[in-house]
Amino acid sequence: MVNPSYRVLGPLADDEFQKMRHQMMFESMKWDTQVGDQSTLAPFALALRPEAWEDLSRAAETLASEVIEVEAALLRRPGLHRKLGLPAPVRRALAQHKASPSAASPRVIRFDFHDTPEGWRLSEANTDVPGGYNEAEGLPAYFSERYAKVRPCGFPGKRLAEALLAAATGDGVIAFVHATAYTDDLQVMLYLAKAVEDLGGRAVAVAPDHLENHPNEGWRAVWQGEHVPVSALARFFPAEWLPNLGRKVQWRHWFLESTLPQANPATALLTQSKRHPLLWKDLGVPVPAWETFLPESVCPAKVRRDQKGWVLKPALGRVGEGVVLEGVTPPARRNQYWSNARWHPADWVAQRQFDTRPVQVNGEFWYPCFGVYTVNGKAAGVYGRAARSPLISETACDVAVLVDVPHTPGENT
Repeated sequence: MVNPSYRVLGPLADDEFQKMRHQMMFESMKWDTQVGDQSTLAPFALALRPEAWEDLSRAAETLASEVIEVEAALLRRPGLHRKLGLPAPVRRALAQHKASPSAASPRVIRFDFHDTPEGWRLSEANTDVPGGYNEAEGLPAYFSERYAKVRPCGFPGKRLAEALLAAATGDGVIAFVHATAYTDDLQVMLYLAKAVEDLGGRAVAVAPDHLENHPNEGWRAVWQGEHVPVSALARFFPAEWLPNLGRKVQWRHWFLESTLPQANPATALLTQSKRHPLLWKDLGVPVPAWETFLPESVCPAKVRRDQKGWVLKPALGRVGEGVVLEGVTPPARRNQYWSNARWHPADWVAQRQFDTRPVQVNGEFWYPCFGVYTVNGKAAGVYGRAARSPLISETACDVAVLVDVPHTPGENT
């Protein structure tokens, strides 16, 4: 059956796949192309119909506008933060915030959409530290060179680099902050740093404990033994991890007002929590797009463990960790997570389950996820992933997502 939203390109022959793999490693800094004996790259691509890409772009831009309003409302209501499942040190730091989210700071958000028989559905929004830039730009570039009538949906890494340079204060460097123990985090930061340098800027990749905020000198990064002035920050270190850095590190500055542009401000953690939909009525902020695309979300205390049709998720989970999906999660793990949710309901959320339409490639079914980026509220590209089950987790493959070039009337086909 033909899918009305997208079509499949490929799969690639083995030699072409190896060329793609090498190009991703050496040109897009995608070093984790294999985990164990499993490839992390899909041998095919997905080409969105032009009208489907228009729908997704419009939806993501509206969702981005609404979620910034939700964040601002939550900043004004620190008494509600406990219901978001945030760590206590983070709540205390946020309670000292006195203003609305900084308009000067670039914002990048990734909305994870799924194609269902009822239309597009949103599983979550990555408002804190979305990744995937290497894959979202490198994979479509490879396929667009080999297939006619398709083009990349956008260039989220380049758009973010442009936004950082536009917002930067002074002539200092842009510091790309990440957990230096993880190579897969380093590859994201170096890729974005190169995008800044290609545009004429200066960039350094540092750990969060290599940043200092001096009262008279502003932010500085300790890099190669020197204290380098910083004109903007790009963080790829989850905000809920910041308190783990300890008292000797000035981690609280991330949650307070700052004149230094930050992508993203740590206040984005307020809506990174998957429990923020539970507070919409308390906030009184209209969110019609979220109510349209996000399935019903409730506290897990309101759902029986044996009740079908619900997905259990950690409030601050990432890459599918801790998710309980009916028919996918092993029973023992399912029971364990539901027990955890019973004891600590404020750390979890239950979400109505939806059915993703799979795509068949060489007789095998794949379930795709379309991660649509917005940079400063404008659609900027897609990070595609596909799994052999409806759960998109760390075992999912990265897949190129492109868009069909609209047919021109009178053009030969």
